[in-house]
Amino acid sequence: MAAKKASKKQTRKIGKVMHEFKTGTLHSGKGGPVVKSRRQAIAIAMSEAKMAKKPVKKAAKKRVEKTHPKRHERTESKRERRMEYGK
Repeated sequence: MAAKKASKKQTRKIGKVMHEFKTGTLHSGKGGPVVKSRRQAIAIAMSEAKMAKKPVKKAAKKRVEKTHPKRHERTESKRERRMEYGK
């Protein structure tokens, strides 16, 4: 899916917000803490310009099953174990 091209007004708004970030005057929310992350600044800029967020590419990961090695060794059920101990 291709990203939407920004209009002139949106481009100006993004430029203004990124300038605030670079000068250290960009705040998150009204008078909130100063934004230090470039990613957060971009998210704020796109939000203020009323643009959809850019799609993030996810790294292809092989799915590895995380199971406890001893779980497969057990063959008896809880009920059978209780019967052995006389409970």
